[in-house]
Parts: sequence; structure tokens; C-alpha cells
Amino acid sequence: MNQSNFNVNAARPVVRWRYVRRCRSHAQMALSVMALATQVAFASPEDWRTDAPGRTHRINPNDLPAPFASPSNVNAMQVVSRPEDATLAVPPGFTVAAFATGLEGPRRVQIAPNGDIFIAESLAGRIRVLQSDEGAAKPSRIENFAMGLDGPFGIAFYPAGPNPEWLYVATNNRVVRFPYRCGDVQPRGPAQIVVAKLANTTGGHTTRDLAFSNDGAHLFVSVGAGSNAAESTPRKTPAQIQSWQATHALGAAWGGDVNRGDVLVFDVDAKRGPGRPFATGIRNCVGLTIQASTRELWCATNERDGLGDDLVPDYVTRVREGAFFGWPWFYIGAREDPRHVGEREDLAHKVTVPDVLLQPHSAALTLVFYDVKSGAAAFPSEYVGDAFVALHGSWNRSRRTGAKIVRVRFKDNAPTGAYDDFMTGFVIDNEHVWGRPVGVAVAHDGALLVSDDVGNTLWRVTHSK
Repeated sequence: MNQSNFNVNAARPVVRWRYVRRCRSHAQMALSVMALATQVAFASPEDWRTDAPGRTHRINPNDLPAPFASPSNVNAMQVVSRPEDATLAVPPGFTVAAFATGLEGPRRVQIAPNGDIFIAESLAGRIRVLQSDEGAAKPSRIENFAMGLDGPFGIAFYPAGPNPEWLYVATNNRVVRFPYRCGDVQPRGPAQIVVAKLANTTGGHTTRDLAFSNDGAHLFVSVGAGSNAAESTPRKTPAQIQSWQATHALGAAWGGDVNRGDVLVFDVDAKRGPGRPFATGIRNCVGLTIQASTRELWCATNERDGLGDDLVPDYVTRVREGAFFGWPWFYIGAREDPRHVGEREDLAHKVTVPDVLLQPHSAALTLVFYDVKSGAAAFPSEYVGDAFVALHGSWNRSRRTGAKIVRVRFKDNAPTGAYDDFMTGFVIDNEHVWGRPVGVAVAHDGALLVSDDVGNTLWRVTHSK
């Protein structure tokens, strides 16, 4: 098995972030950053050319480069039709094939208790339901479950168990639910509003994800930040910060990002009160899920851009109540964002370091724990307890990364810090891709399902016994 460690101690510049921080004006800081960028030629060897199933990656928080150790690049990918000779690569013993085609921007995927497959088509404003016999290579039925929704993404069934009564959907700025019983291909009644407003919707990051606490008492909703690094957020004086902190969560943002860059928590009975921040400073948490073995909440997160090819790492992490992950002032611990020098020194040693760092600009989206132990397509036992994560692909990196599925390794229910490439092949060259994975889910027969929102396909990965 190939091993690729993101270890850059030897490549670190002599000029450190401490030097940049001495600059008292934005002009001075900009000049210092430019000087640093011209003196240093740091670049990680990791990119799409080295991707291959089984290749192991590990990023140590202590080995991160300084900001602007490489220029910040705009390298938007061009999506093209799938070439005739293009194939997807998976580890030996596995097979990948198209399960459903002709979808319309499929993104989040969730499996109903009876095995039906629900897919959010965000741009189309639609939730689809796919039905098939267990182990079938194609769906037997595809129906529109709900239409006319505003950017639907997160999907969850409630209550847990074999007989849910509701299907919850997170849209751009609210949460609704539909009366539902297993096997339904249309709602049993109109949508009911559960959360009328999540946050200010100005800016980007419109995906909202959902998960219920293990006891069913609470609903978690992730709301991405409206900006890259809150560059236009007004500064507050220490007294204003103290007043704000007294009525908001640790590290809670203000301005246009109130209740954004957060995971919010609501009582399942919304009439009991408004939501509140559960965890903050988590820039764009897109995959929310509960790890069954530990009952902990987990998330895949897109971090910020603009600091160079190799900053800031995306990540997969446990999300615990009261945790602050740094955005926008800090990242991966007490590393201060150069765009916010000296603004929140009070938070420097209160930042939660994520569990597993991913290659910067990978655009980590959803994740799923592999907990199936039997079935016609079930993976080998060594996969049980690990997680699969969809990486949508980079735009802010000179050498393309992402656009693949990775396997995050666990041991005794805890992450090891390493992850492996699992499904690769969507990237043609440094400018062109023919697919971008978004959603990952595990079917009842053990197959891994992967949605591709530009190829309009749901892929199915199986293992041969």
C-alpha cells in the first residue's frame, strides 16, 4: 500500500507567522505577505495525479505551512462529458457501476428504513425516491416525492427505527417535514414548517444538513457561513465582544453570519423554543451524521480559501456541544487567520482541533459510517466502523485535488487520523473533470451509493465475495 504523508517540516519558511503579525497596518501586512510569498516556494506533492485506491494520506496539524507559503490560485474546474474510455477505480475485489442515470444534480442521499433511496436534487428543488429490490443493479421505480422546494439538501427520517412517521427536509433557510410511512413515494400530506428561519441567507453556502440525536429529543441543523472568512464583518471592541459573548455561544460570529458557520440544535417539538448554537466556528459543515457505536455527532467540513495551495485543511470531526472550531479568526488550533490579526486573541487557546485533516481545498461534503455486516454486496469486515467521505473537488489550488471518495480509518471507534483513496477517476487533467461526488450512503445490501451532481448519476460500489 502506498503511503503519502503530508510532512512539510523541511519545507517550512524561515519567515514565520509571528513576523507577519507584527505588521500594524493592512498595507504593511500585505507587503509582508507578498514578500513571504516570493521568498517561499512551498507546495504539497499531493494532487490528482497521485490519487489511487489504497493510497494513504495523513496530515499532521503540526506540519502545516505558514499562510501564503504558496500563492492563492483560481483554478476552476471545467466539467465535460464522460470520455468513452473513462473508468472509475476502486480497490481490488470491488466493482463500481452506474445505478441510476438521468438524475438532475443529485446531492444528499439517505436510505429509508425499508431500503428506499431518497435523493435531494437541490437546484431542481426536488426530493426523489428510488425503489429497487435488495441487491438489484438498477432501480425498479423512480418518483418525485416532493417538488417546489427552495434548495433542499438534508434529509432525515423521524422517529428512528423501522416505522418513521415523518420525513424531514432542510431547505435553504428553513426545515420542513412531510407525513411519511415506509414505502411512500409521495407525502401523505402537505409540508409542515418545523423551523421557519435558520439564518440570514445573504452570501454563499446554501446547503443545510440534518441529523437527530440518538434519543430523538434534538434536531441538529448545520448552516454554512455566508462568506469565505468574514472579511467584511465589522470589528468589535473588547467590551462589545464581552457583551456579545454573554448572550451567544463561544466564538459565535456576528454581522451577516449570525447563526452561520454553526451547527444549531432544536428541540424536536419546535414550539418549546428557538434553536441555539451547538458548535461554532465550523465554516461549512455539510455532512451531519451520528456514529452508531459511540452515539456522537460527526461532520465533514469545507474550510476557507485564499491562504495558498496547502491551507486550510478540510476536515472530518466529532462535533461536541460547546466546541469552537476557529472560523473565521483561527484555523486548526491557535493559528490566526492573517485577515483577522489581533481581533479575537481571547479565543486563541479555545479552538477545538478537528479529528481528521483532509487535503486543503478538497471540498469535503457528506460522510457515512459503514456499519453493515452482511448482505449480497457487503464490504469485508475490516471496513466496518470506518467512514466514507465525498470530496467534491478543488478550485483554489494550482494542482487539482478532490473529486473522489475517501475512506477514513477508525480503530476501536476512534479515528486514526489517516484516510485512504477509495474511488478515483473523475479527474481527466488539471483543468477538466467529468464527475463530482457529493452524497454517500450505504444501501441495505451493503453497497456504497455515491451521487455525482454534474454527471447526474448515482453510482453503486459492491464487493465480490
